[in-house]
Amino acid sequence: MNVSRKLGILIFCAVPAIVGGGIVYALFHNYAAVLAYEILLLLTAGAFLSR
Repeated sequence: MNVSRKLGILIFCAVPAIVGGGIVYALFHNYAAVLAYEILLLLTAGAFLSR
């Protein structure tokens, strides 16, 4: 996998991290839930990058 594809995957995952983090906080009013969401998203992005 080349560098431009890896950067594209990171950008593709950055938008849900920002927007999704706000949505999760609005639903649960808890930063622990946002942290769990961000870690799950980071693990998913890491799985795509390791391929």
